[in-house]
Amino acid sequence: MVKIGNFFFHHRNYLFPLFYLMLFVPATQITQNYSIVLLTGLSITLSGQVVRMLTIGLVYINRGGRNRKIYADGLVTEGIFAHCRNPMYVGNVLMLTGMAILSNSLLSLLIIAPFFIFIYQSIILAEEDFLYGKFGSDYKRYCANTNQWFPRIKGIGSTIHSLQFRTKDAVFNEYNTTYLWMTGAIMLVSVNLYRIHGSSYFNAHVHELAGLWILITVGYLSLKLIDKKKLFFFSEQ
Repeated sequence: MVKIGNFFFHHRNYLFPLFYLMLFVPATQITQNYSIVLLTGLSITLSGQVVRMLTIGLVYINRGGRNRKIYADGLVTEGIFAHCRNPMYVGNVLMLTGMAILSNSLLSLLIIAPFFIFIYQSIILAEEDFLYGKFGSDYKRYCANTNQWFPRIKGIGSTIHSLQFRTKDAVFNEYNTTYLWMTGAIMLVSVNLYRIHGSSYFNAHVHELAGLWILITVGYLSLKLIDKKKLFFFSEQ
């Protein structure tokens, strides 16, 4: 599994685009009542986004590795990492699951999403192998007190209040991810409205969806410009 995890880590930049493409593969629908799917999918996806932003805003950790290989300068055990060893991956899995539900596809929900969860689990095992090798007993003690996946809720409020939330880090490290899943969500909603209700209903609402996408795109491009020009209006803290 460690070798598999290292392979997926090396190629993980291609995983999310592949996941999004697979969400649009025609398959048996979860339900004809798309309102339920829409509310459930968006709620789970947003919860994943909140987990990611909270993690980054409290204690930022670079999970990009080095030369597309697993790497870490230090062992991070503060913030949300004090309650879960892989909070960013928890956020990712919530977002993947939410988007799979939003696709209204049993294929996405029962096969594609679990497959990508397997990918994340293999990456985690590869990262843990690296961390055990580099930090030894310190990492072993951390693992003994902190779950791999399921966050320990006790004391999380105190953790959040004890640290300064860095809005700039949360926003400018996440706006690309946020824009991508929001764009994907609008596309999935559009496809399902057409499939379930037909062209007349879709045509009646397409302008609303297009307007929402334009609004999101303007916000994204504005943040991208601010980020490029370093015109930050958020505190550095």
